[in-house]
Amino acid sequence: MADPKVFLLNHGSLVIDRSQVLWHFDIGTPVRFPVYSVLVQHPDALVLYDSGFDLDHVEKVLPFELPEQTKEQSLEGQLKIAGFKPTDVDLLINSHFHFDHVGGNKILTKATTVVHKAEVAHLRAPEPFERLGYSDKSFDSTANYKLIAGDDYHILPGIRLFETPGHTAGHYSMLVEMKNSKPMLFAGDAAYTLESLEKEVIAGFHLDPVASVESIRRLKYLAKTLGADLFPSHDMVPFVDWKKAPEFYGGK
Repeated sequence: MADPKVFLLNHGSLVIDRSQVLWHFDIGTPVRFPVYSVLVQHPDALVLYDSGFDLDHVEKVLPFELPEQTKEQSLEGQLKIAGFKPTDVDLLINSHFHFDHVGGNKILTKATTVVHKAEVAHLRAPEPFERLGYSDKSFDSTANYKLIAGDDYHILPGIRLFETPGHTAGHYSMLVEMKNSKPMLFAGDAAYTLESLEKEVIAGFHLDPVASVESIRRLKYLAKTLGADLFPSHDMVPFVDWKKAPEFYGGK
């Protein structure tokens, strides 16, 4: 079986306070962070992990996050750059349902949405402090869900999901294994930055801080034992140097 091709899709950027990137660090310091999704051209299916943010939604509901997104950085634009269209996506894996990870869900009309069952519950009945996080519900009424739970969940040969709760109730990180390249472990929002991982400091927005710390430690353990490169979700420093579509990882 051929190795999958892994494309990183660049969806632009947002701004939050550094104290939300690293809980209680440098309050009053704004940080611009990247938003990306992961497209896996697997021999058995075209798989997308998260779908970025919807510019219109953020400008209307969260304008203080100062969104920057060109037309090419929309999900449709990024899929086109990678050589695909929205209806080509077979499986959509949502790490969780916060607005900056579901913005393109609604255009993936042929995809099955794989998500932890706890995320649907929180999307539909969030705690008061979660309401802005779960503010983009535009996809919910038409989504074709495959609700899952449990750890080390095998989606396809070489694509595995690991439970990493704390940021949200049902957060999943994704591992892509390849024969000819190092495995790639995508943290999702279980780890915003490399500094988060190094210092074991969680993000300021979280459901369960203790579980969040445990998930950071678990990701570090998984990366070490599996020999994987670990990709945090919102770190501009390494993001600048990562390959972005149309370039890809693997596929040899």
